[in-house]
Amino acid sequence: MALNSELIRKEFPALSRPVLFLDNPGGTQITRRSLDRIQDYLINKNANHGGAFETSRLSDQSVDDARMAAAEFLNASSPKEIVFGPNMTSLTFNISRSLARTFKTGDTIVVTHLDHDANISPWLLAAEDRGCKVRWVDFHPEDCTLDMEDFMRAMEEKPSLAALGYAANAVGTINPIKDMIRMAHEAGALVYVDAVQYAPHGPIDVQDLDCDFLVCSAYKYFGPHAAILYGRYDILEKLKAYRVRPAPALPPGKFETGTGNFENMAGTLGALEYFAWIGEKFGSEFKENTGMYSGRRQVFKQAMQAIRAYEFEICREFVTQLEDISGLTIYGITDITRLDERVPTFSFTLDGWTPKELAAALDKEHIYTWNGNFYALAVTERLGLESTGGLLRSGAVHYNTVEEICHFGEVVKRLSHKTPR
Repeated sequence: MALNSELIRKEFPALSRPVLFLDNPGGTQITRRSLDRIQDYLINKNANHGGAFETSRLSDQSVDDARMAAAEFLNASSPKEIVFGPNMTSLTFNISRSLARTFKTGDTIVVTHLDHDANISPWLLAAEDRGCKVRWVDFHPEDCTLDMEDFMRAMEEKPSLAALGYAANAVGTINPIKDMIRMAHEAGALVYVDAVQYAPHGPIDVQDLDCDFLVCSAYKYFGPHAAILYGRYDILEKLKAYRVRPAPALPPGKFETGTGNFENMAGTLGALEYFAWIGEKFGSEFKENTGMYSGRRQVFKQAMQAIRAYEFEICREFVTQLEDISGLTIYGITDITRLDERVPTFSFTLDGWTPKELAAALDKEHIYTWNGNFYALAVTERLGLESTGGLLRSGAVHYNTVEEICHFGEVVKRLSHKTPR
């Protein structure tokens, strides 16, 4: 059963507003189930961890439930491999500090020009602290896909760590991440995967990927501002954590510094329960494809396959609407036969407009988009766009409709015949 947009949109209170949300790559609207979980926590379970009283026990159970759901969503082998944090950037800085203790002077760390800076700067700083070399991997500007030959050459340098993106937040490219992880492991490297941009759009299986670490953010998939780090338990157990002395000595607790944002962990559970609803309601046709899983793990994979199939048509409509607009340049994959290599995040420039002017004009049409570099500084610098204001980024998720993308295209086409006032 295909996704029913009318039913889907009823799950999101913000979508009752007469606006078009295409700012989703920077953060999606929150599902009602997530809001309900947050409110229930704050009214009925609000307490600190580890107390000998009811609300503390209920709070701890809420966190345990969220951790289990996250493990099942990512197909981690244990909830002990799930670390909660305020955002992907903070989690990555924290874990990079621990990993840096294992690096030696002269070691190589691999980063790419296609990544968000939160999966670049922590490793640049770690390299600076430990006297490591940094090896940058380039991408092809013509379609914004990673240069795999350059990546293979980087692996020949036997790096200690490769920091990779699952999907590019600026241009939507999905990297061949499983193959990259395999090559990195063959070279002897640990692999840290930024899946923030991919998580709302497709299924993730950390065991099948065989990654060492993977991080994603709940506010990018219909929950509150919170993030999840998956780490292989044997690695997390050995790493030195920067923590206060009474904190837990074992993962995941030893990496969750300070009092947790328990209400947002509850909200993350609500967002994942929303995915489970999609899998149960609309994912039956994908049961055969997900037969290697069982229980809620299978339901999650059904949900994400249903979303992926729906968003393929959204991607097609983006290309149809934008590719023939005079003066408009799309950065990323536009070949209709290769849409499975991208998520529905489309960034472009328009002659006669700066990205900021265009975003402001779209705002007047009640269409919300992003302009700039979106912390993907390496991308806009490589494309030669940083000095001219970067890109205009429009990004859909499964609560958007083909009709909305058609409207967006019509407005951009109309604006292309004007100049900013």
